[in-house]
Amino acid sequence: MTTRRDFLQIGAGTLAGLAFVGCDLLAARPAATQPRRREVVVNGRRVKTVDVHAHCAVPEALSLMNLKLGGAALPPVLHVATQAADRIRAMDEQGIDVEALSINPFWYKAERDLARQIISVQNEKLAEACAAHPDRFVAFATVALQHPDLAAEQLEDGVKRLGLRGAAIGGSVNGEEISDPRFHPFWAKAEQLGVLVFIHPQGAGVAADIPKRLKGNGYLDNVIGNPLETTIALSHLIFEGTLDRFPGLKICGAHAGGFLPSYAGRSGRGCPTRPDACPGGTYGPIKKKPSDYLKQMYYDTMVFSAEGVRHLAAEVGAGQLLVGTDFPYPWTTTAVDVILDAPGVSDADKVAMLGGTAMRLLGIRA
Repeated sequence: MTTRRDFLQIGAGTLAGLAFVGCDLLAARPAATQPRRREVVVNGRRVKTVDVHAHCAVPEALSLMNLKLGGAALPPVLHVATQAADRIRAMDEQGIDVEALSINPFWYKAERDLARQIISVQNEKLAEACAAHPDRFVAFATVALQHPDLAAEQLEDGVKRLGLRGAAIGGSVNGEEISDPRFHPFWAKAEQLGVLVFIHPQGAGVAADIPKRLKGNGYLDNVIGNPLETTIALSHLIFEGTLDRFPGLKICGAHAGGFLPSYAGRSGRGCPTRPDACPGGTYGPIKKKPSDYLKQMYYDTMVFSAEGVRHLAAEVGAGQLLVGTDFPYPWTTTAVDVILDAPGVSDADKVAMLGGTAMRLLGIRA
C-alpha cells in the first residue's frame, strides 16, 4: 500500500520516543480557539467512547531495521513527549475519549534476537505513553509473531508487566496464514490471558497476483486490498479450526472484518456445494456453521455509513462492534456519528458499540 509503505523509509532513524503520525484534519491553532471536547450523548446520557483502531510508531524501533518515519505522502509526525496534545485535540473534536494504540508490523522478517529487541523497545514506549495519559490511551502489545513461542512470551510480558491490553498482529506472517499450527503457542497464550487480539492487514498479505490488479485509479490496494487481507485471515481461522481449538479467543478484525460479514451466507455454502474440498463434515472439520464463528469475533465499525453499521450489526450482532477510526490516516472523522445515526439500532446497542464493549474487553474503567 503506497501510503503505508511511505510511512517507513530506508534511512537512519534518529527520532526518540513514541511517535504519532499527524493528519491535516487538525492543524495547530492558537490556544484561545481550541474547540471544546465533544461529549457523546445517547438518550440524554453521556457515554464513554473507545477507538480500537488507532496507529502510532516508535522511531527507535524503526531504526533497528534501518527504517525511519517519513515520506511526502505523510503529514507531520507527532511525538508523544511534546505533541500528544495535538492527537488528543483530534480525539476531542471527533468525540473519542480513549484510543487503543497499535503499531502495524514491519518486523516480521527480523531474526530472533533483533525481533526481541524491537518488541522490547516498542512495548516499553507504548506503556510509557499510556502512563503519561492514562485516561486517554491504552495500547496493544506488539509481538514477533514469526517466532511464535517468543510472541507468546512477549504478549505475557506486555500484559502482566507493562499493563498493555492485548496484542496487535498482522493478518499474515511472511506469506503464512496465522491459522497455521505453528502459531498455536501464541493463540494458546492469548486465550490463557483472556486478552483481545486486534488483527490488522499486512500490505503485502494478499495473493501474489492481486497487487498487480489493484494498480491504477481508486487507491484499490488499500480500498480492496486491506479488507481482502482481513477476509482471508479470518476465514482461515474459522475453516482451519483455530477457533475450535481455542474457543476462548477474543479476536477483533480491522476494517469491519473485511468482506466476510457481508458474505456470511456465501461462506456457509462453500462446503455443501463442494464437499470434496471440505473433508470431515458438512463444513469440513469445524464444529459449527461458519456464520456462528462470525458472531463470536469482534469488528471495528469502519464502514463509513450509518446503514453500513446497521447491516454489520444485523450480520454479527451489535455487541460485537467497536468504534474504529484508523487515526491518523484521514479516512473518517465521523466514526461516532455513523453509530449514533444507525437506523433501527437500539440506544443500548449504540452505547455498547461506542465504548461499552471495548471497555469490557480492554479493561477500561467507566
